Amino acid sequence: MIQINNIHLPLDYSDADIKKRAAQELRIDAAAIKSAVLFRRSVDARKKDRVFFLCSVDAELRIDEGKILKRAKNAVRVEPYRYEVPKWRGGASPLVVGMGPAGLFAGLILAQSGAKPIIIERGRDVESRTRDVELFWRTGRLNTASNVQFGEGGAGTFSDGKLNTGTKDSRQRCVLNEFVRHGAPEEILYNAKPHIGTDKLKLTVKSIREEIISLGGTVMFETELTGLISDSGAVKAAVVRRNGQREVIETDSVILAIGHSARDTFKMLYDSGLPMEAKAFSVGARIEHLREQIDRSQYGSFAGKGRLGAAYYKLNTHTKSGRGVYTFCMCPGGRVVNASSEEGRLCTNGMSEFARDEINSNAALLVGISPEDYGADSPLAGAEYQRRLEEAAFKAGGGDYCAPVQRLADFLENRATSSFGSVMPSIAPSYAPSDLNRILPEYVTAAMKEAVADMGKRLRGFDDGDAVLTGVETRSSSPVRIMRSPETLQSVGLRGLYPCGEGAGYAGGIISAAVDGIKCAEKIINEAL
Repeated sequence: MIQINNIHLPLDYSDADIKKRAAQELRIDAAAIKSAVLFRRSVDARKKDRVFFLCSVDAELRIDEGKILKRAKNAVRVEPYRYEVPKWRGGASPLVVGMGPAGLFAGLILAQSGAKPIIIERGRDVESRTRDVELFWRTGRLNTASNVQFGEGGAGTFSDGKLNTGTKDSRQRCVLNEFVRHGAPEEILYNAKPHIGTDKLKLTVKSIREEIISLGGTVMFETELTGLISDSGAVKAAVVRRNGQREVIETDSVILAIGHSARDTFKMLYDSGLPMEAKAFSVGARIEHLREQIDRSQYGSFAGKGRLGAAYYKLNTHTKSGRGVYTFCMCPGGRVVNASSEEGRLCTNGMSEFARDEINSNAALLVGISPEDYGADSPLAGAEYQRRLEEAAFKAGGGDYCAPVQRLADFLENRATSSFGSVMPSIAPSYAPSDLNRILPEYVTAAMKEAVADMGKRLRGFDDGDAVLTGVETRSSSPVRIMRSPETLQSVGLRGLYPCGEGAGYAGGIISAAVDGIKCAEKIINEAL
């Protein structure tokens, strides 16, 4: 197979155009190409009067590839990616704690290997969880065990299914292939900034669960890890609470994929003596603009044409104080959602469905903080820092899960918002005009204000006074790191325990968490008798 790079395609290209352009680049007749499919597609919008897709294409030829490669400037020979699942050699069934991306893919690889894993999830299955979340967004009635943070699929299920990643690990292709095999859109295989969309990701997650069960795995919902039993420094069993009853699951390997919001589990593990440390993360608010405004800023007169879709952006800057500020989890054509998981505390996230056709686009506007900001030396100090901000946001919104919101112009001038302009808040169940300067620390708001001015110079309209801020965003990543050996991936304090994914401090986003889950599963399989 040959891969041809640097192919330009028009915004309204057809499948026939892919083969035609590949043939032109190779200087052969299109009939000599057996197949031509996109491997990667990104948008080149550096010049607003000439926006196009920049692509790499995988082609199978009917003629000698060697001769073509000698004269083709932008073509190389490639082999299709294949992931070989290691084979289980026997032993006790591994236990996977959590069904976010890390736990889900760890469970899938273990099941495919023949290990018959047991997977527990404190929340509910994705269908029941969806009903619980939608009820909360309509009425403000929060289910602390089944919400945007907890339940099958993890927090990413109600985010957008964004698959952007900085990881270079080849296993990321395995993750994408499995998502497509389980119903995700095929375009995630070639889009430079792939996403599944919350509406489609729910079905994909369910399909993966069904395969795990069909291969002999066991999935237990509404089942919470409450303790670990060890002997001579090694795991022997896990203690769980299920249907209000204590149960013991015997196992010698546990993948701890608990997610970044399992604060009670962090405390249980810390109290048991498991080595962990506080880690840096980021806090801030969601910022919303009209989707059309962002699209025009990015694509000029080409906005909305052909296959472009809603525009994406990613911005970052360093302030005079030395703090980094950046946009995160950008949701083109999406909405801001209430992502609370604890009573009396409020936090936000962003979400979009596959179509990305909502009236607003949003992103987190985040300021980096470190353990020095937390006010205590405990490994759990970051989680308590999050809680303080979420409690302040809850009170500012009126104490009934109404989110505090503010026009950007008012935020910059330190005045409470009383009315809105062209951009209306999208968060449900409701919102309350507020002043985020009274919720977030001054060093955070000062950094946000300085950053907005700089970002507005690079993305026209980003600093529009009618943009809306919704607070607070506190769950950008885990506030703790559960220490593990880089060689064995096992806890430095307990053999057989594999801290895994974003919650344990070893990933950031769906793809990197899923890859970490696969790596932990491989380690367990290779350690089996």
